[in-house]
Amino acid sequence: MHRPPRATGIGSLPGTDAGAAHRLVFDELPDLPHLPELPARGVGADMIGRGTALLVDLYAEVQPSGWRLTERPGRDARRADSFLRQDLDFLEENSQEFAQTLKVQAVGPWTLASTLELRHGDRMLADLGAVRDLAESLTEGLKLHIAEMKKRVPRAAGLIVQLDEPALPGVLKGTVPTASGFGKLRAVEEAVARELLAGVLQAVRDAEAETAVHCCAPDVPIDLLRKAGADHISFDATGITATGHGTATARDEQLGEAIEAGVGLMLGVVPATDPARAADVGVNRLLDKILSLTRLGFSPAQLAEATTITPACGLAGATPPWARQALILAHRTADALADKAS
Repeated sequence: MHRPPRATGIGSLPGTDAGAAHRLVFDELPDLPHLPELPARGVGADMIGRGTALLVDLYAEVQPSGWRLTERPGRDARRADSFLRQDLDFLEENSQEFAQTLKVQAVGPWTLASTLELRHGDRMLADLGAVRDLAESLTEGLKLHIAEMKKRVPRAAGLIVQLDEPALPGVLKGTVPTASGFGKLRAVEEAVARELLAGVLQAVRDAEAETAVHCCAPDVPIDLLRKAGADHISFDATGITATGHGTATARDEQLGEAIEAGVGLMLGVVPATDPARAADVGVNRLLDKILSLTRLGFSPAQLAEATTITPACGLAGATPPWARQALILAHRTADALADKAS
């Protein structure tokens, strides 16, 4: 747990200027900055491309249908690795005196398996044996990535590794399309999904980093993520109503159980794209939404202790002015929540 509440970003930002993105994150999120991702730079800078750059002894290239495994690294793999190295260089440059906690992101195993294609063209998710091999490769890559982060930012007080799993609800429901698009892949049992994810999260903890799982899709499997061992659960919370004090829902119960278990909530209350009226998105309104969760039976102080404020999802689709404003709002809302809880 952390005191006071902090603010951070999900990962992606608009534009192609990596240096400016790093300066923005460290300026506006001083307590918990994150390693920015700039997918607008092109192939290899996207979430899946970055994920492939972390794999050990597995390689992928972009085909007309998307990312597909190959026998050896090619141009796209080299681009992905180059973008990652460039970002790490900017991170090191901007964090010389940084002594707080830093957050980095990586695509999670189920989302990566839902997107990457096997060499014969079907998605990896169609073959659970291949998914396990993928998870092992990603796990080894994350260990190396954590070691690299600690080398680059040696004074950091801690590190949070966030796994992005937007496809996880679809994996559980059997709604992930086949590579051809004409069918759906079979649903994965919850116990299987939880066990594989738990193994990756445990390896991250063994490498002395905290864990977070982000899912901005509806129906976030909060209970599964808690049981898998996530230290933080990050989700789109913009749908929380500031006046909601009625009968507790199943999601409310899962959130309450997560807080009681000591799991941190990364509440995505700030819109991830430009709102129709920016004046309608202010600190007081965002704070009211967060405090409505006291209906779960927790005091403002308990809620604040469990909370990190974030945008609802990545900011790649926002305009640069709103991306900056969203991070400012997250930081100011975290400050306001700390004041309310004191």
